[in-house]
Amino acid sequence: MSPTLGPDLPIVHPLGSRGRANTPRNTSLSRTTSTGEYTSPRSPTRSISSTSIQFEDGEIDVVRVEGLKHSAIRLEARRYKSLPFSEQLLNIIRSLHIPSWATSDVAASALNVFKVSGSLTNAVFFVSCPSLPVLPTVLLRIYGPSSGSLISRPRELHILHLLSSQYHIGPRVYGTFENGRIEEYFDSTALTAADLRDPKISSWIGARMAELHQVDVSAVEKSSSSDHIYEIGAKRNVKSWLVAAREVLALPSVSDSVRQAFDLDSFEKEWDMYVSWLDKQEKLEGASPVVFAHNDTQYGNLLKLTNSPAGKTEHRQIIVVDFEYASVNPAAFDIANHFHEWTANYHSTTPHILNPNRYPTLAQRRNFYNAYLKHVSPTTVEDPSDVQLSRLDQQVRLWSPASHGMWAIWGIVQAREDLEGKDAEPEFDYVGYARCRMDGFRRELRNLGAI
Repeated sequence: MSPTLGPDLPIVHPLGSRGRANTPRNTSLSRTTSTGEYTSPRSPTRSISSTSIQFEDGEIDVVRVEGLKHSAIRLEARRYKSLPFSEQLLNIIRSLHIPSWATSDVAASALNVFKVSGSLTNAVFFVSCPSLPVLPTVLLRIYGPSSGSLISRPRELHILHLLSSQYHIGPRVYGTFENGRIEEYFDSTALTAADLRDPKISSWIGARMAELHQVDVSAVEKSSSSDHIYEIGAKRNVKSWLVAAREVLALPSVSDSVRQAFDLDSFEKEWDMYVSWLDKQEKLEGASPVVFAHNDTQYGNLLKLTNSPAGKTEHRQIIVVDFEYASVNPAAFDIANHFHEWTANYHSTTPHILNPNRYPTLAQRRNFYNAYLKHVSPTTVEDPSDVQLSRLDQQVRLWSPASHGMWAIWGIVQAREDLEGKDAEPEFDYVGYARCRMDGFRRELRNLGAI
């Protein structure tokens, strides 16, 4: 049976934290107009294409997937309060044949378009009709200009469509339009920083992550050979994002002190040394299984259902959303990345600073590992042994610096507009966040003796 993360019901990510997948402000790096195709190895007839089109307010990726309805209409997020916006939106909803909506006689003026969040990556809205409560609320997502600088929209849509259609994970995608998509909605709330420290909730997250890691890797990623060797997402991201990070730090507005603080030439050497050291350690101690990983399980990307579905085990109250950064990675990387999110509080006065003192204790980690190992496969013993727990903890320790390194480079790329001075009051200190992550990367390499 296919593993299931969520109920066969619509879910949505409400307004949550300042998380990377919630409200990131992506960079406006230049991109060439191109047309690409992403085809699932298991679904060769379902292809996804993306064409970059230049509009007055920026470049937009028009993404289409075979098997999903598409409307050739473009929405302007900043006009969401206007009647013309609602009229266009209603035309999209009808052309996508969204259940109940397509057959209802609804006036555009009756639509309630509630803005949940907005950024250059996504503007997210809840769409409902208060006068006809029988109509289900839907999620409207409008892509931002140049949002593909760090995220592959075709790949993201492929993953979303695959997870919802084959594994019943995440929201159903009803269809796409020229600069966005419409998804299912479910009544839920995002977790908080404090929730991660609740032993019961933490065990639920561990169980959910284990189920996600059972998704067939070949369904979401193409292997480089007949031996099914997959490119590790963390390694690929660092190498590709370094190019964009160097462009950002080369901007005339960037001070020498900022460039020196990151010293990307040294970082690249340190990263290569770490990867080489890590490969040797895994050969000696055993490698962490390569899985389909979320890579961004911060608390804002973890939802708790308001009303638990009948017949579901309790850990399935937790829903994992926002798969923009999902990829193939070692299971230990995904867990290590989640543990680093314990040290963050995106609602504090210093949301960009991670506090290492909040990292889960050994007892807290073992609580998570217990739940994870009990759900990672049908043959797992009921009570994992100390050997199993210790082995997993060591694998997480080895992959922990990789999370810091990857998000350090991400933070530099995200800081482009702030460093250019385009935003007088940045919503988030990406430079400070990148420094914090870079410090964590180098600190952990020293503690591991990797450099």
